[in-house]
Amino acid sequence: MLKQVLHKFFSALMAVLVLFSTVSFTVEKHFCGDVLIDSAVFTEAQKCKMEAFEIEQSKITKKHCCKDELEVVEGQDQLKQSQFEDISFDQQVFIVSYLYSYSNSLEQLPELIIPHKDYSPPNLIADIQVLDEVFLI
Repeated sequence: MLKQVLHKFFSALMAVLVLFSTVSFTVEKHFCGDVLIDSAVFTEAQKCKMEAFEIEQSKITKKHCCKDELEVVEGQDQLKQSQFEDISFDQQVFIVSYLYSYSNSLEQLPELIIPHKDYSPPNLIADIQVLDEVFLI
């Protein structure tokens, strides 16, 4: 029972690990000057209230104080899928011999023969220890 639960738990854990290692996402940050106004992971970062005013001012002065930064966290896009034939011959021999010896150690024990399985003890009419007055101390 415990073995099955642990197996399912570790299988789910490995599936989640593969999922999160292959997911890509973008972190968007909006700065007004040197101050971080907003950062967002799956949505667009909110602009500051000065953005409209800055656009008008940048037309005049050609200088813009608000800036957006994008950080792209890329996941793994290629997963290595190994085949049994890709490993060396010595490693193949080791794996096969290990599995063979391990499987032989798990053989079932022979069924034990119990000679007195069908024997029923005789019915006691009287307690012999009380009759003989012999008691174990």
